[in-house]
Amino acid sequence: MKRRKILSLIITVLLATSLLAGCGTKAKTDDTKAAIATDKAVKITMLNTKGEILTQLEAAAKVFTTENPNITVEIIPVAAGVSPFQKISTMYAAGNAPTLAMLDPNDIPKVADKFADLSAEKWVKDASAGTLDAGSVNGKVMSFPLAIEGYGLIYNKAVLDKAKVDPATIKTTKDLEAAFAKVQASGVAPMVLSPMDWSLGAHFLTSLYMDQSKEAGAPEKFIGELKAGKVDLSTNTVFNGLMTTFDVLKANNLDKKSPLAGVYEKAAERLGKGEAGFWFMGNWAWPDIKKFDTANGQYGFIPVPVSNNAADYGNSQIYAGSSKFIGVDIKNNDTDQQAAGKKFLEWLVYSESGQDTLVNKCSLVPAFSNIKLEIKDPLGKSINQYLTDKRAIPTIATLPGDHWAQVGASMQKYLDGKSDKKALATDIQNYWKNIK
Repeated sequence: MKRRKILSLIITVLLATSLLAGCGTKAKTDDTKAAIATDKAVKITMLNTKGEILTQLEAAAKVFTTENPNITVEIIPVAAGVSPFQKISTMYAAGNAPTLAMLDPNDIPKVADKFADLSAEKWVKDASAGTLDAGSVNGKVMSFPLAIEGYGLIYNKAVLDKAKVDPATIKTTKDLEAAFAKVQASGVAPMVLSPMDWSLGAHFLTSLYMDQSKEAGAPEKFIGELKAGKVDLSTNTVFNGLMTTFDVLKANNLDKKSPLAGVYEKAAERLGKGEAGFWFMGNWAWPDIKKFDTANGQYGFIPVPVSNNAADYGNSQIYAGSSKFIGVDIKNNDTDQQAAGKKFLEWLVYSESGQDTLVNKCSLVPAFSNIKLEIKDPLGKSINQYLTDKRAIPTIATLPGDHWAQVGASMQKYLDGKSDKKALATDIQNYWKNIK
């Protein structure tokens, strides 16, 4: 019996040792596979639809590769005048979609079936309230919020100081007109109004929808009524007030003799050099203004007034929200590229270099609460203050992809004196009624 027990014990020990050895071998094999995957050279691409930060993103890509030697990142720019959705559609049709695609909020649902579900990513829990909404589809986080951006009338404080204009006192259209007169009297052009269709159609004209009411869902409800043909813009208070203000901007535009000739870069130069007091634009413009800044960083935002009653909704608020989202492609990029793309996004949020890229290099207001870097650029600070003061109207994320091009073209005709307010109202109404 003893001999049998001893033999049994020996066999048991040998079997256990064999099993443990097997487990150890498997673990070692898995570790080796992981090491091979980690050591594998991977190239990823990123579609950039924010031309003003192209050089900054290219520099960031190099820093990321320095810190992650096995991953190289190529930044693919989108040509001026080409919509993000148009570009990504062309790339998918050619079978060469980028690993990371930076798109507008309204584009995400259209390509969500081609993107990875990012709901389980680490940065989701650190996203600021509301910043994931526009990039989510059916309750799943399908894209990464790059930044919070806002827009309104940017002012050069040095110019306003010289003209004895306090921007805090501008609360109505008449206030704005009076301020323009003072700036003009000081020998400086009151403002520069950029004629790009995306600025006029995606930003200025969308005030019409957002300023209808402060009630939740009011913009979408109003758009629904436009689609149903139930709105007569010629009698709409917000439309008429907004266009009255636009007429003031037109009349005081530095480029009013050739209103469609102005270009984005030149406008940034004029504001930065103090050749104009105001510019309708967003905080994304700071990198370009900074190149010409003679006011020592003294800039800020005022709202675009929509009436002569200071208490009216929109007269004391600017527009702000998550403006660009980055999706991770799963159709044309393999699992290694997808993993590398996700690693780049995580790097932006949690590494010192990534945070520096967002806040200091790109001058963006981050969409993540864990990023504590001080916002140094004046326009980002101004936007952040409006957010802190709860004086920001959420931007619309559900506009059709061709809205800024179609409606922007109608705004350009109005700016150029080729149509009147009635014709513009008809154009806008027809656009929405023809939406399928």
